[in-house]
Amino acid sequence: MKEHTFIQSNSLNLWLVNLTFYSHKSDSMTIRQLSVFLENKTGHLNEILSILAKNNINIVALTIADSTDYGILRAIVSDPEKAMQALRAEHYTVKVHDILSLEMAAAPGSMSHILDLFTAADICIEYVYAFSFGSKSILMIRTDNCEKAFEIIKTNGLKPIRESDLK
Repeated sequence: MKEHTFIQSNSLNLWLVNLTFYSHKSDSMTIRQLSVFLENKTGHLNEILSILAKNNINIVALTIADSTDYGILRAIVSDPEKAMQALRAEHYTVKVHDILSLEMAAAPGSMSHILDLFTAADICIEYVYAFSFGSKSILMIRTDNCEKAFEIIKTNGLKPIRESDLK
């Protein structure tokens, strides 16, 4: 199921913040991602980072996308449940999404090769981001069809990344 959030306001620009949270299932190919809405004002990003820091929550990876109306911060954190509780305690509205996490070769063309497999299967990529963790290159993908994406991952021997792989 696709989920889209649009916010309109004549007086406020809002930030949409997505915090990626690890899946609890050790055999899962997805990682949970939380969405939190924020006003688009100076210092609000730092408020989120400060809440996480005060709660001793490490950020493993972070990316930000923005538009004229809102921005999206996506992060992988060390303690997802604690982060969710801390943000909710500060009155942030939180929504959960599942995304794929794959290990890829640290070589030119490796991301393109993986995305070619999804394209050939007619799977739409809603967004993607990547980061390095130790010697691993990690690819985060949100698709319009997770079940079909799981088939592509299994059929092509792609390596899913799990919470335990990032500790």
